[in-house]
Amino acid sequence: MVKKTIGMTGFILVLLWMMPGQTPAGQTLSIAHPEFYPFFERSDNGATTGFFYDIIVEAIDHRMNLKTRWGQMPWKRCQQQVRSGNYDAMITVPTDERASYSKTHTDPFYLKQLKVFTYRGHDRSNEILRIRSISDIKQGAFTVITYSGNGWHKKNISGVGIVSFETSEVHNVWKMLAARRGDIVIEWPVGARAGIEKADVVSKIVETDVMLDAMPFHLLISKRSEHIKILSRFNMIIKEMLYDGTIQKIISTYY
Repeated sequence: MVKKTIGMTGFILVLLWMMPGQTPAGQTLSIAHPEFYPFFERSDNGATTGFFYDIIVEAIDHRMNLKTRWGQMPWKRCQQQVRSGNYDAMITVPTDERASYSKTHTDPFYLKQLKVFTYRGHDRSNEILRIRSISDIKQGAFTVITYSGNGWHKKNISGVGIVSFETSEVHNVWKMLAARRGDIVIEWPVGARAGIEKADVVSKIVETDVMLDAMPFHLLISKRSEHIKILSRFNMIIKEMLYDGTIQKIISTYY
């Protein structure tokens, strides 16, 4: 009887291990990310920090028993690494292009509000302050500065014919705007303020009250990764963390 009980227990454990969404201990999910405070940042001792990092570690490392490994690189390269399968995952906004090489979950874990920024002394500042939609930007023939690999920008700005200028590093958009190499930047205010300070152009940039959109952030996993099976469970965990206040508590420590 004891042997039968032990055998049945082992069989059940194997079945549980094989169930979709289960995450056996010891496995590692590699995540490619850019430096973009307060989403991600590298501390003085080389460790990754930031509230996206904290949210994912809480969900995956602590609640799903799957270790994460983080690699910092330019944003365009992050996407290339996930496309090729060299990294398992990245955190970003789902797009049709990204859906061609990755899969994601149903519910976003964060909505990033976007505002319009311009440079101080712009001779069309009154017109910029009257912007209410992307069509206003196009009709006004305003040019927009962004960073390489910005999928939202590609779909909603350059994709509709608005003239755009790109830089490979996120914080360099503020140097370009301060140098008047474009009319506006469309970005998340909290991250923007840190980038503006890093670029040392605080006195040259104006944050307007123009709000345009909200970008839904998800975990995207490469179709080449064995970890695609965790996405449904990850979505359940994220919903729990939103409901129990964990995500808001994490975010509140950053801004």
